[in-house]
Amino acid sequence: MPVARPKDAATLILVRRDGPAPRILMGRRSGGHDFMPDKWVFPGGRIDRTDYRAPIMRDLRPDVAGELASSARLKRQDGARLARALALTAVRETFEETGLVIGRLSGGRIEADLAGLSYVARAITPPARHKRFDARFLMADAEHLASLEPTDSRELGEVAWFPLEDCRALDLPTITRAVLDVIERRLAGGDMPVPFWRWTRGTPDSAL
Repeated sequence: MPVARPKDAATLILVRRDGPAPRILMGRRSGGHDFMPDKWVFPGGRIDRTDYRAPIMRDLRPDVAGELASSARLKRQDGARLARALALTAVRETFEETGLVIGRLSGGRIEADLAGLSYVARAITPPARHKRFDARFLMADAEHLASLEPTDSRELGEVAWFPLEDCRALDLPTITRAVLDVIERRLAGGDMPVPFWRWTRGTPDSAL
């Protein structure tokens, strides 16, 4: 069977620090989905054409923009343009799936504040899957949110803040569990390169 081409996608990991321990925003995918049904995930999704021209309040930090730009898979892609679009995808999808906004709503449209986003991981779905994504995982502090109260959606049937250890007890995709390890190291102050998980000839290949 032909192998599906990965779609550019972005995920946002929100960290809340107003309690005794950091909490992570997680959502449970509805059971009717044909991709990871009932799994707990970070909000996110595939890039949309509108993400290339959505308004912003503040842009990505130069180091973050550069790292995201270098992740362009296709030679014809404009890396700088893709970097901003990926960040806007993460913000838009988070709003659509949880009701939370990094930035502000103006006339029903999001004006995203990208300055507080960090790029923490990347993963490409294995070739055997019928849906494949080239997902960039971004992280932001919840202090950048307009509100801390999430709302459930059709895509995420349940959304809540969880301490890191409680996240591990949820029904998680393998990649989500791996990214939680990256988050834990970053929250502990550890400096590390952006991990990149992909599959080569049917076997996982992790590049740091």
